[in-house]
Amino acid sequence: MLTVNAYAAESAGSRLAPTTITRRDVGPKDVLIEIRYAGICHSDIHTVREDWGPVQHPLVVGHEIVGIVAEVGADVAKHRIGDRVGVGCMVNSCRACENCLAGQEQYCLNGNTGTYGSVDVDGTITQGGYSTHVVVDEDFVLHVPESLDFASAAPLLCAGITTYSPLRHWNAGPGKKVAVVGMGGLGHMAVKLAHAMGAEVTVLSRTLAKKDDGARLGADDYRATEDPETFTTLANTFDLIVNTVSAPLDLDAYLSLLRLDGTMVNVGAPPQPLPVTVFSLFRNRRSFAGSSIGGIRETQEMLDFCAEHGIVPDTELIDASYINEAWDRVLASDVRYRFVIDAATFA
Repeated sequence: MLTVNAYAAESAGSRLAPTTITRRDVGPKDVLIEIRYAGICHSDIHTVREDWGPVQHPLVVGHEIVGIVAEVGADVAKHRIGDRVGVGCMVNSCRACENCLAGQEQYCLNGNTGTYGSVDVDGTITQGGYSTHVVVDEDFVLHVPESLDFASAAPLLCAGITTYSPLRHWNAGPGKKVAVVGMGGLGHMAVKLAHAMGAEVTVLSRTLAKKDDGARLGADDYRATEDPETFTTLANTFDLIVNTVSAPLDLDAYLSLLRLDGTMVNVGAPPQPLPVTVFSLFRNRRSFAGSSIGGIRETQEMLDFCAEHGIVPDTELIDASYINEAWDRVLASDVRYRFVIDAATFA
């Protein structure tokens, strides 16, 4: 067992504090990763605070991980010592169900193993990337292309794939009109990716405060949803709406913006139910859908796409000692657009 430095929450209401945790021995198919950078995701906060249900504390979160391979098991064939690699939101799955066999491990019918807060292969609870090292099965480790800035690449492992997957699934591209609800960590990635795919992109944000950022990131239009005229002007406009916010919305109002056979897909996850009127779906044969992250194959595709198009998140690099302040700023929407922790400062 390897003892490593980390930051953990002792309870749902506690601040994160330095600690040590143990990582399992490197098995035949395992990869030991020296973590270099770990992104902060709003999901980390939701999980620790039990917004989505109870979890076992103490808990180390973090599922946007990039680092260097430090050791490989005897049977590892996909990775070598010194490789630049990444780990996202899951570290295993059953690999036998219909969805896993289709390369959609994120939808494992037996439940995939999350990077933190799940039962691992050795029966322990998985602990995430707010630490110096992690041991992961080689099949759930991604290659990070050399052309991607290493620190900025970390949030691609969640924010990147969470928005890339629905954009690809619903065929965002030339001739398609895509709206992105929210311009936060997820939303700014959705804008960059949809623009790179060739779609016409509109940001729907509460105010126009980030309009200049939207244009810089590739948005063709930017509308304030606090202005009721927005919903009148844009009625029956979009092929796809990607909702990235984790807060209650008037879904019927947003669904009214979809054209014939348009889809609104939720990637944000508010803790409370979102009501929708079925007649909003009847009109224009609209669909309301959800999307999780992506499978391992698609996540690698996303990383390669970002390398090809020079896409990384806009990030702010912090030391580990600043994590609690960073969480406060995430909750206050005071970050443009993703915090990344320098893992060297966990030591």
